[in-house]
Amino acid sequence: MQIKSIYRGARISAFKAREVTREIQGLPVAAALDILAFTPRKAAALIAKTLKSAIANAEHNNNLRADNLVVQEATVGEGPTLKRFQPKARGSAGPIRKRSSNIRIIVTDEIEIKRREPRKSKAKKKSKPSSKKKTEAVPEVATPAPDAAPTQS
Repeated sequence: MQIKSIYRGARISAFKAREVTREIQGLPVAAALDILAFTPRKAAALIAKTLKSAIANAEHNNNLRADNLVVQEATVGEGPTLKRFQPKARGSAGPIRKRSSNIRIIVTDEIEIKRREPRKSKAKKKSKPSSKKKTEAVPEVATPAPDAAPTQS
């Protein structure tokens, strides 16, 4: 089942937020939240807020467990742009675009989470140094014969 959460009007450029959403697509929600917690960007906090909302929607509305959820899709689209102007020299004006974005996250329990098996402790073996050394044959490069001194005619 797919559960989505949308954060509309987030005060960040969509271009900046897309860098962070690319990192969490296809990950289990626990791993995605860990990545977002340690990403030093403003977008990471906004996306984490949206992801937590999607997890809460899945748990409350659909009785799903957060352990089984995977981020299926995380997209950022452009929202409305506030247009402002900055006074410039000689009475002209320079435009300022205050961009916003819409963050949409879809989590699902239909994708199987690939978990790693716990590592088995192996008894350490002493590795014997190999007596055979591999030597690579180096091809000989033919050197051109020295030219005779130029003659004048």
